[in-house]
Amino acid sequence: MSADNIEKLYQNYGILADAKDDISKHEKEYLEILAAVKGSDKEKRLASQFIAKFYTSFPNLADQAIEAQFDLCEDDDVAIRKQAIKALPTMCNNNKDHTTRISDILAQLLQSDDATEINVVTNSLVTILKSDPKGTLTGLFSQIHQSTDSEVPNEVVRERCIKFLATKVKQLGREIIDKECEELIIVEGKKILQDSVAEEFEHIMELLTWTKIGKTPAGRKELTELILALAFTPGDWHPEDPEYIDRLIQCTQHALPLFTAQVDSTQYVNIFCDNVLAQWNDLATTGSADIKLEILKTFAELTEHCGELENAPQKINIVYDVLMKYLPEAPIENEKDDIKETKPEEESKADESKAAPSLQFSHVECALFALHSLCRKSPEALSADAARLKPLRLRLQYTARLTQGYIKKLKEVTQGKKGDDANTEENKLKVAALMTTSNINTLIRDIFRTPPSFKSKVQLSFQTKKAEKEENQPAVIHEREKESSSKRHRPITFDNGEKKESPEKRSRSGDGNVKMYTPPSGKYSSRLSNSGRFTGSNPSRGRGYGRRDFRNNAPYRRRNNY
Repeated sequence: MSADNIEKLYQNYGILADAKDDISKHEKEYLEILAAVKGSDKEKRLASQFIAKFYTSFPNLADQAIEAQFDLCEDDDVAIRKQAIKALPTMCNNNKDHTTRISDILAQLLQSDDATEINVVTNSLVTILKSDPKGTLTGLFSQIHQSTDSEVPNEVVRERCIKFLATKVKQLGREIIDKECEELIIVEGKKILQDSVAEEFEHIMELLTWTKIGKTPAGRKELTELILALAFTPGDWHPEDPEYIDRLIQCTQHALPLFTAQVDSTQYVNIFCDNVLAQWNDLATTGSADIKLEILKTFAELTEHCGELENAPQKINIVYDVLMKYLPEAPIENEKDDIKETKPEEESKADESKAAPSLQFSHVECALFALHSLCRKSPEALSADAARLKPLRLRLQYTARLTQGYIKKLKEVTQGKKGDDANTEENKLKVAALMTTSNINTLIRDIFRTPPSFKSKVQLSFQTKKAEKEENQPAVIHEREKESSSKRHRPITFDNGEKKESPEKRSRSGDGNVKMYTPPSGKYSSRLSNSGRFTGSNPSRGRGYGRRDFRNNAPYRRRNNY
């Protein structure tokens, strides 16, 4: 019986193929082909080809034909499914009325567990996206919203649709995606952002910044405001909850590339100062990841494009307080006399017990950079308060002595390395450490001017993108250091009201109080040269930023500048 049915299918195919202009008179034969989707596997494979081939010739049977083809796309046999899926784009060639519907169905088929089948679905989607971009995009966005709004949300379909859009749309480029399609992407992308998890948020942001909204100051400004609304809710902020902190960090990291001289980050700086830095001791920490360092890195980058701040002195004082937490206290001057009065054996024990202070260079660099950037907007805020400036300078003077010793050691171990030696992870880490300490010294010197000046410009050690024009960053650093190597470093000091002495004498007077800092032989900083963000675990899904475990959904990583 099956052989007879297959023979009948071939006969019907011949009739339709030979009918040419009279093909519309042969609906009976086409209906028999549609009925074959309920037959044997071989009948189904033939039907999937014949249905698509003659689909446009029977507009009255279009709905039936589509449903028949969809039945084959859901068959138990993966080979039949893939063949039917491959044939779907053919049904859109000369009739775009059903593109949206077919796109919607293909989007649902992305939930397959078979990698080869997903590849076939993706190729079919790309094909119809090229022939009818607007209709295809409409179907995909429709399925994204349906997957969320239904009683049983289909997270897999939503995720894969968003990922498809983020990758394939940009690949096709503006030759395919015209202005009308771009407008559709912007409108629908904004809707998705309001109810997205971490990975989806990243994909949609990449897509939106690719469109025209990411190319103009007004568009960038709008995007930063959208992100800020997701990152921070004034009436719903709990710094002791890691999820809130992680959400703010990741959202802000995606906003950073959007800030320019025309698009300022003032709103973000205000929020960080008032709600994060001001509550520094209350911030939640998770696992071994140094979230506070991530916050400081993010905040330091924000201050680069900060505009005019309201109540700038208060904001500067908040940053000042955070910086002071990471600056080591200067040794007490009469400590030297106390040591002289001890017995030799006691003095030896005292020397052994006196270790160099623990200095978190990455934290200091970020906090000092932020203070320097904000003071550039309001230079008198720091110099006018002598009670705060004096202890800051005392600690910075001591910090400068430590960093200069560290710089000397780093120069010795990195100088002259080329080729493979220069590209090792260990050497890159040391070069980054050299840049960090050099930045600290440069910023400190500005604060020791009279009055403090904030004109120096440095590139944060973890900002690799800005260094692209310098093909060999280590060589640049070594060259800069070499130029000044013949000159003796002048210790950073300031007049503390006591008898004035030459810089050299003031430096030597304290040499007996401090054991020269020796750089650790191990890893400089586990975060310094890591361009990726700290990673969570066990992805947990829900809908919306406010109703899910944001931090466990996706790893943090630094995005490329758009």
